[in-house]
Amino acid sequence: MLEPINVTWDSLNLITLAPMLIAIAGGLIILTIDLLKEGLHKSLYVMLTVLVLFIDLGSVVGLNINERGFFDVMLIDGISIVSQFLIIVGSIVFIPLALSSKRFHEYSYPEFFALFLFMVAGFQFMVASDNLILIFVGIETASLALYTLIALHNRSNSYEAAVKYFTMGALAAGFFAMGSAMIYALTGSIEIYKVAEVLATRVNETGLMIAIFGGFVLIMVALAFKLSLYPFHTWAPDVYEGASAALVGYMSVVPKVAALVVSMRIFGMYIDLGIEWVRWTILVIAVLTMTLANVMALVQEDVKRMLAYSSISHAGFIMAALALDTTEGNTSIFLYYALFMFTNLGAFSMLWISRHKMRRFNNRYDHPYEKFAGFIKIMPIGAVIMGLFMLSLAGVPPFSVFWGKIYVMQAAVNAGYIWLAVVMGLNSAIAAYYYLKLIVYMFLKDPVKDVDTIYYNISRPLMVIIGFATVATIGAIFYVQPLIERIYYLISASGY
Repeated sequence: MLEPINVTWDSLNLITLAPMLIAIAGGLIILTIDLLKEGLHKSLYVMLTVLVLFIDLGSVVGLNINERGFFDVMLIDGISIVSQFLIIVGSIVFIPLALSSKRFHEYSYPEFFALFLFMVAGFQFMVASDNLILIFVGIETASLALYTLIALHNRSNSYEAAVKYFTMGALAAGFFAMGSAMIYALTGSIEIYKVAEVLATRVNETGLMIAIFGGFVLIMVALAFKLSLYPFHTWAPDVYEGASAALVGYMSVVPKVAALVVSMRIFGMYIDLGIEWVRWTILVIAVLTMTLANVMALVQEDVKRMLAYSSISHAGFIMAALALDTTEGNTSIFLYYALFMFTNLGAFSMLWISRHKMRRFNNRYDHPYEKFAGFIKIMPIGAVIMGLFMLSLAGVPPFSVFWGKIYVMQAAVNAGYIWLAVVMGLNSAIAAYYYLKLIVYMFLKDPVKDVDTIYYNISRPLMVIIGFATVATIGAIFYVQPLIERIYYLISASGY
């Protein structure tokens, strides 16, 4: 006879679920308020969402490191805390942009804010578990909400973007489910730490290694779709083009942080077991991604698509750091995205200033380079701020992303991959060309006539967010070292 399992409140350790439950409860409260009283101003929902996110952030900060909860499916380690912190802070910075204009009707729907909180909860489940089923649930919860948020922009190319993202996301979900099924069939477990224990005792079995390769390929393809890595990146430029500029800035950072943590847990397990072909597969994909995305960005005629390919290149840059599987390498991932988040969101928010329904300069694109010609004469402060963001993304010292790139290269050199640091340096030099191209248009070319009638979306919330991103981009010069030390401490405490 099987012995009964005793479940106590202490063994459940429900505090590990608190951050996700707060976000879910916030979404349900917003839906309930709308059900009871329709037509309330969107500012109420913006403030409620920000309040919920701050409470969520406080619950994350209050968590203890290296605890498990809820039948051991929740894992609260340093990586979980750092990544949840980035996800929530990025969300807090993004959501006030809903107040910046009346022209974007999606922000007038309470469902937008409820879906946004459900999406945040999904990302948090992804990073706070090493259970493959719960990770899958988190991926699908976040993805389904994000598909809808893109479609709510209500333009023809927004629907196209949502359908493309949904199709690619569904395909990625199928690959992840099949890969997880293969891992379970081989090891009898879906907890990554238990899978590692089983594989450690059978790592020399040839047949098992072939099967492991199959499972790795399936999960690699799934996460490559989510991270827009080569050759699974083709959806990204079209989706970025169709979504609103502010949401694209958010998409280029927060979902990738969540997917990188999942990659770190799964692929780090393989590399820790001494399976070197996993490391080299990731390195090859990372180098191809950063190089080919840079080449594609060089030939883009639209600034938004250029920034989309730029984000793909940055993802390849970070994936190379993941392959190092060192504490310094993993620290560099979170440092990079902590610095990249504000700069990239600021750059896309600057595009939002020039958003208009009629394509006056190009029948195909919303943001061709010609639109920004002579920007310094039309909006001097805006041109300086956009130039600052471009210099930071290019890795020009001393601005924020420069420090992220330097630390990633340092991690590669210290791990013995000098050639990788050289490739990263060359790609940064290539990227500087297309970032500087926009600066040339803004500062050295004459404006197109009547262009000044377009730049009118300069509301106070938008100015505050762009100003905050500007201060973070410059202020990072003084706070990089304390940030590195704090992230390093948390990653070290996780045993990575």
